[in-house]
Amino acid sequence: MSDDRRLAVLRAIVEDFVASNEPVGSKSIAEHHDLGVSPATIRNDMAALEEEGLIVQPHTSAGRIPTDRGYRVFVDRLAEARPMSPAERRAIQTFLDSAVDLDNVVERAVRLLSQLTHQAALVQYPSLQRSSVRHVELVPVASRRLLVVLIADNGRVEQRVLTGTSDVDHSVAADLGRRLNAELTGRPLSDVADAVQGIPEVFPAEQRELVAAVLTTVADAAREQVEERVVIAGTSHLARHGRDLPESLYPVLEALEEQVVLLGLLGEATVTDEISVRIGHENDAAVMETVSVVSSGYGPTDTAVAHLGVVGPTRMDYPGSITAVRAVARYLGRALTER
Repeated sequence: MSDDRRLAVLRAIVEDFVASNEPVGSKSIAEHHDLGVSPATIRNDMAALEEEGLIVQPHTSAGRIPTDRGYRVFVDRLAEARPMSPAERRAIQTFLDSAVDLDNVVERAVRLLSQLTHQAALVQYPSLQRSSVRHVELVPVASRRLLVVLIADNGRVEQRVLTGTSDVDHSVAADLGRRLNAELTGRPLSDVADAVQGIPEVFPAEQRELVAAVLTTVADAAREQVEERVVIAGTSHLARHGRDLPESLYPVLEALEEQVVLLGLLGEATVTDEISVRIGHENDAAVMETVSVVSSGYGPTDTAVAHLGVVGPTRMDYPGSITAVRAVARYLGRALTER
């Protein structure tokens, strides 16, 4: 028996089952795929694939459907990323380039990814823990209120409003802003709290209460991002796959509401453009054993600052999903560079 032909039969079963959601028989494969062999020969190949645990017969007299292991072989050895057309690439670039800020970029990216793949899409915000300070801005907004703005090098902006017990001295705020930028620009956000400790000593005693409050606010703005944020779109696509996820749909939807679960699904890739595909039982969370996850890291450099991906049934268009995830990750990384 030819291993190449057997893998071609597996590929035909995966592609036809993904397209039709119906078990695939030998006669159908012979009619729709140019394998150059008879249905009887294809049945022999299918029997071998079944013995290897790559396909299964869901019920008597039915065709075959892929198992998780079969999808894994398909992804690892057979699937090629489907090229994205120039029109699709331009549409992605135009859609993301017209975003006005980081929140808008992430929101657009997750909706776009869901629309391209017809799956539930996840996008993690860039992690402040992996970022550095780009700029600090102190803006008096009322007699006793000061807006503290911390901008990271990945474009993420954190804002806090500080309310004091006395009027804000504009000259002190301006001087403190200059000192903060001189001290913090380019520093990792994890170093912010230690870096600002000596600043109050250079200000007169009567100004140190305000200065200390501002420094605490800046440090908190950096420190409080320990919990990562993930946004999701397109969960309605999972509902449309209810036939694939009959009894397990509701636990899956509930799990997708938990940030810890979402972060676990997206993985921990440390470099950009690294595609991860986890199929069915390969997912750590038990309730996710009926779905597949295609994910990638993204960022303005080769180092990933966050992750994105799609979640769908194991009966997924893997080549198309891989292409879309990789493309959106690349454009999202470029969008961060330009902000």
